[in-house]
Amino acid sequence: MASDIVLLDISELTVIADYFVIVTGESDRQLGAISEHTVDELQKQHNIRPLSVEGTPASGWLLADYGSVVLHIFAPEQRAHYRLEELWSKARTVVRLV
Repeated sequence: MASDIVLLDISELTVIADYFVIVTGESDRQLGAISEHTVDELQKQHNIRPLSVEGTPASGWLLADYGSVVLHIFAPEQRAHYRLEELWSKARTVVRLV
């Protein structure tokens, strides 16, 4: 299960997307499962597929690009290293589930 889930509204700051969803997984296996489950469920429930999926569980960072929404799935170490929430600190936090 994903933890430390954050939804950032970046629509006023960039044209690359409207929202970032940032989540943490605790292991390579969990990172892969979160990515696979999200892609599968969005396909089943809403008939949408990502434009691209980048990264591998072993890298500690997977990214699923849905156009207006970009999902970032991080291992704790990679999330601390890349600090997306800090880099996008001017974005409005829509949801934070810790």
